[in-house]
Amino acid sequence: MILVTGATGLIGSHLVLHLLGQDQKVKALYRDENGKQKVKTVFEYYNKQELFAKIHWCQADILDIPSLEVAFQDVNYVYHCAALISFDPKDEENLRKINIEGTQNIISFCIDFKIKKLCYVSSIAALGDLAPHETIVTEECEWNPEMQHSDYAISKYGAEMEVWRAQQEGLDVIVVNPGVILGPLFWTEGSGEIYTKVKKGLPFYTKGSTGFVSVNDVVNILLLLMQSNVVGEKFILVSENKTYQDIVFTIAEMLQVKKPKLYAGKFLTNFAWRADWFLATFFGKKRTLTNDLANSLHSVDLYSNNKILKELNYHFEDIGDYIKSLK
Repeated sequence: MILVTGATGLIGSHLVLHLLGQDQKVKALYRDENGKQKVKTVFEYYNKQELFAKIHWCQADILDIPSLEVAFQDVNYVYHCAALISFDPKDEENLRKINIEGTQNIISFCIDFKIKKLCYVSSIAALGDLAPHETIVTEECEWNPEMQHSDYAISKYGAEMEVWRAQQEGLDVIVVNPGVILGPLFWTEGSGEIYTKVKKGLPFYTKGSTGFVSVNDVVNILLLLMQSNVVGEKFILVSENKTYQDIVFTIAEMLQVKKPKLYAGKFLTNFAWRADWFLATFFGKKRTLTNDLANSLHSVDLYSNNKILKELNYHFEDIGDYIKSLK
C-alpha cells in the first residue's frame, strides 16, 4: 500500500491518478470533503473517473498523531507532498508548524512502521545559495544562513534537514526540489494563481527568471525514483529556466487574453509591496506581494537539471508547449 500526503493538492492529486493508473493500491490523506471533490475534478479532467473509486481515503492531518497512526496501517511506501505554501509573514508560525513539525511526524511514523522508502517533495526555495564563483544553482550549493530567505524557504529547508536526519537513522529517502509547478485546475492555489491573474488582465510583467516544470514531469519523476534503487539523493526538477515575462505572455496566448503591456521595474514593485503591507496592516487584506516576493520577480535565478537527466535519462516537456495544452 502506498500513502500519499497532500493528496488533494496539485502534485498529490496527479500522483494518486498516476499510481492508480499503474494498478497500485493508494491510500490518500484528506482533511475534508471539499478536498475529495478537488481530486475528483482532476480525474474527470483526464477522463479517468473509473479510477477515482479505487482510492482508499483516509481522513487525517499531518499534525494529528492519532489520525496518522490509523493512516500508516498496512503502508509500505510514502510520498510526502503535504505542505503550506505562503509568502505572507503572518503565516511564519504555521509554515514552521506544518512544514517542519508535520514532516517530523511523518518521519517518525515512517521509522516506527518500517516504511521501505520515503519520497519528500521539497522546493527549489530550499536549495543552497550561490557562492561568488557559481552562476547556476545545483544540488551541491550550500545553504547560507546569513543570506536572506523567505519564511517558506526556511520551513522547507528545515523539513529537509529532518528527512536527512531520518536517513541517518536508517530510513531510505529521496528528496526532490521542483521549480514553479504548472498544471491545470488549481487556479487559485500556489503557482496556479498566475493563471487567474493573467485571465483577469494582469497589467504588468517583470524580467526576472526562475525554474519551471509541469506537474506531469514532477509526478513521472517521483514514480521513477521511488521504483528505482536510488536512495539518499536529492534532485532538482526543472524543465526550463524562463523569465516571468515569457511565462505570462505564453499563458495570455493560451487563455486568448491581452498580454501585460507595462514593464514593472524595481521602483514600481517596491512601491507595490509597501502598498500591499499598508492594506494588510490597517485594513486586514491578505498579503499578496511581500518584499521577498517583489525582489524575486527581478532576480535572475538559474537552476541545473543535469543530475536528474543523468540519473534517469529523462526528457522534460517543453514548458511553452505544456502551457498551451492546458484548458
